[in-house]
Amino acid sequence: MDKKIGFIGCGNMAKAIIGGMIKSKLVSSNNIIASALSDNTLQNVKNEFNINTTKDSREVIQKSDIIIVAVKPNIYDSVLNSVKDLIDNKKIIVTIAAGKTIASVENIIGNDKKIVRTMPNTPALVNEGMSAICKNKNITDQELNTIKTIFDSFGKSEVVLEYLIDAVIGVSGSAPAYVFMFIEAMADAAVAAGMPRSQAYKFASQAVMGSAKMVLESGKHPGELKDMVCSPGGTTIEAVKTLEAEGLRNSVIKGIEACIAKSKEMN
Repeated sequence: MDKKIGFIGCGNMAKAIIGGMIKSKLVSSNNIIASALSDNTLQNVKNEFNINTTKDSREVIQKSDIIIVAVKPNIYDSVLNSVKDLIDNKKIIVTIAAGKTIASVENIIGNDKKIVRTMPNTPALVNEGMSAICKNKNITDQELNTIKTIFDSFGKSEVVLEYLIDAVIGVSGSAPAYVFMFIEAMADAAVAAGMPRSQAYKFASQAVMGSAKMVLESGKHPGELKDMVCSPGGTTIEAVKTLEAEGLRNSVIKGIEACIAKSKEMN
C-alpha cells in the first residue's frame, strides 16, 4: 500500500494497528507518522517501529492520506477542532472512539469530508482483534476496502451499518473484559480443587481460545458444539445444568444489554 498513514495519539490501540501494518508488510514504516504529547511515548514508538514521530498533530494531517484519530473520547472534539482547517475532501479520517458518531465528526470537520468510524477491541494487541467498520457517504468502496485491509492486518474486521455499533461494543468492543472474568472464575475453581494458579490460567485460557476457534472454523452452532461435549449422565452436563440454574446466560445477556445502553447514552 502506497498510502501515507498518520496517527494522532499513540496509545495501545494505535501501536496495535501500527504493529499489524508493519508485521504484515502492508505499509512501510517510512510511510507512517504518529503524534503524541509525551516525548517518552514518541521515543518508545520510534524505537519499536522506526516510524516518523512528531509532537504536532497538524504535521500528521499535512503528511498523511489516512489519519487515525486515536485519542481519548474526552479530547476528541478539541483535537479535531485544532486540525480541521487542514482536512480536505481527499484525506480519510478514521475514528476509533466509543460514543463518537459519524455525524458528530461531520459537525466539526464538515459533512463533505471522508470519515470512517471503527470499533476495534484490545485483542488487537496480540493480532487477534475484531473490528467493526462503517463509513459516511463520501467514502468510496475502494477506500472502504483500503481501511478494511488495514484493520485486517491485526485481526479480523466486518463492515456494519452505524446503528449496529452499539451492539458491536457490547458483543466485541467491551467483551474481552467479560471473557477475562470468565477465565479468572474458571481458574479460581481449579485452584480451589488444588491446581497451581499458573497452570489453572493456562488450562482455562486455552479452553476458551480453542472453543472460540471451533465456533469460527467448524461452522457449527455453539449449542451443537456444546452438546458434543455433554455425555449422558457425565461431568459436563452436570456443570451445564448448574450454570443454567445459576443464570449464566441471563447474566451475560443483561451485562451486554447494560453495555449497549451505556454506549447509546454516550452517543
